[in-house]
Amino acid sequence: MRVPGFARLYAGLLLGRVGGNTVAIALILFVLTRYHSPQLAGATAFFAILPGILVSPLAGALLDRRGRARFVVLDYLIAAFAVGLIAALSALHTLPPAALLAIVGLSSLTNPLSSAGARSLFPILVPQRLWERANGLDSSGHVFATLIGAPLGGALVGWLGGEWALAAAGVIFLAAAVVMLGLPDPSTATEAHGPVVRNAWLGLRYVVRNPTLRGLALTLSTLNLGWGILEIAIPVLVLNRLHHGPATVGLLWGGLGAAGLVSALLAGRVPTLGRERQIMLGGIVVNVLAMATLPFANSVVAVAIAMIVIGAANGPFDISLFTLRQRRTDPAWFGRAFAVSMSINFVGTPIGSALAGPLIAQSLDVALWVAVAFGLVAAIFPMLTIPARDAARVPA
Repeated sequence: MRVPGFARLYAGLLLGRVGGNTVAIALILFVLTRYHSPQLAGATAFFAILPGILVSPLAGALLDRRGRARFVVLDYLIAAFAVGLIAALSALHTLPPAALLAIVGLSSLTNPLSSAGARSLFPILVPQRLWERANGLDSSGHVFATLIGAPLGGALVGWLGGEWALAAAGVIFLAAAVVMLGLPDPSTATEAHGPVVRNAWLGLRYVVRNPTLRGLALTLSTLNLGWGILEIAIPVLVLNRLHHGPATVGLLWGGLGAAGLVSALLAGRVPTLGRERQIMLGGIVVNVLAMATLPFANSVVAVAIAMIVIGAANGPFDISLFTLRQRRTDPAWFGRAFAVSMSINFVGTPIGSALAGPLIAQSLDVALWVAVAFGLVAAIFPMLTIPARDAARVPA
């Protein structure tokens, strides 16, 4: 925290993530309670992510130039406007499903600017000897945001309605933008120059040619197919099968965040060099075992135990993932490589969410078992596709 600029970066990132987690829960619950359609909820989650993934190479090209912090602020402002607009139109009863999907899809186009932009600043601001500790804070901040944002989103939907929950998230995004204004954004000797489109193409090519980033993409995109299904299936499980309210959904995701917060802070003090793949594999195995209990869950307590176990496994997994990506990426490519890599890793989530609607229409248990199956497939990749040692520098 004594590294110049890091405390403000972390505070802005934390607020932005709290807003994002509030929206992630509130938006799904808003659709389920207002439109009563798991299919529309899955489509909403799909459009909230995929457009941003498609433009991530362009975002990465911008982030490797001067002014990364300003791009993060821009995305937070757009997110605040979008959720405020959804809330206002819904309150006026002028929000058909097509308009909802259009607003969500357009606002997602700038998502990589904040997600990759803030993370690309971490290895620039922080000395390499502190990367594990900074990544421990990064991972714990992510789960802390889940711990705060998810219960907040669920509680606001349950107490005040989806519109007020989305409006509250917009206020949080505005606060994050204010904190990030004027953040020190150090220049580096490796900043990109030239046409943005060409740099975007070079960033995409760099990720494809980098064996580690390629292996991470296979692992995470497959694992996130299951996560995308769970983002829809768990609310349906709690609301429809266990007959609890939106606040309970938020608290369950908060329990996942609490467990992840503790495990990430503890794991951040442990060197991971040379053991990243094994730690990732262990995290996936624990995730899969916990997911496999959900089809049998007949109480909220059973679901809560599964979520806490998953959260505890996510802390060490995330730190190993973040640190390995930093070690195996040339600093000249941090912005472009991180934006493309993170988006490819995350591409499974919107696809899984889109699949969740039809699967749940067939059977909730089928949807949950498909999520488990994707986790089992993902467990194959860390040791098989990620090199054990750092390869030679990837040519541009």
